[in-house]
Amino acid sequence: MTEPADASRSMVQRAPEVAGGLLRQLLELAIDGRGPLPSAKAAAARQLQLKGDHESAVSALITAHVGLASAQGFLTNLGGLITLPVALPTNLAGAAIVQMRMIAAVAHLRGYDINDPRVRTALTLCMLGEEEVRAHVSDGRLPSTPLGLATAPVFDPKLDRQVSERVLGGLAAKVGGKHVVVLFAKRIPLVGGGVGAVNDGWLTYALGDYARREFVSRRRGRN
Repeated sequence: MTEPADASRSMVQRAPEVAGGLLRQLLELAIDGRGPLPSAKAAAARQLQLKGDHESAVSALITAHVGLASAQGFLTNLGGLITLPVALPTNLAGAAIVQMRMIAAVAHLRGYDINDPRVRTALTLCMLGEEEVRAHVSDGRLPSTPLGLATAPVFDPKLDRQVSERVLGGLAAKVGGKHVVVLFAKRIPLVGGGVGAVNDGWLTYALGDYARREFVSRRRGRN
């Protein structure tokens, strides 16, 4: 009689671990690329080749990824209420991959080793956005900002898991639409696509701007 309760309790206890693992898989896909999806380094190299200097490449990267996020936000919310249960997880994963790759590419252009596990924790934390990171740091739930984690003396696996769990919960809230009006509009066919495009595009721009300010250049000459 106690086995079902024990099984349910075990699932609840494992939920944060599963969530953190999912986010790490998305992070690896976004940074390393796979199949037709170019890696963050490849995306950065392309913009650097086109623009000729690192700071112009950073700006171009953010603009390009805002466009990508808007497009996937439109497509995954186009069907309205009927497709919402399927579209929301797809929208969540799609937006996360686009935003993570953008943040990683910005950090790479600024001179950070995005293969370093400390930097990867910092990239993940950046996904929370400036306001939430500041709140978590001020009340002691997190020890530092993305820059602080990226330049920490050692990698902390426990902190990495904690960051992953918090970020995945925050992503679901943001992509799902924190405001009732946004969530309601996403239920309307066609209108939902436009709202999804604006919502995801704006969130991506905000995260890109935060990454630009947070990951200060470590390159000599800062060009």
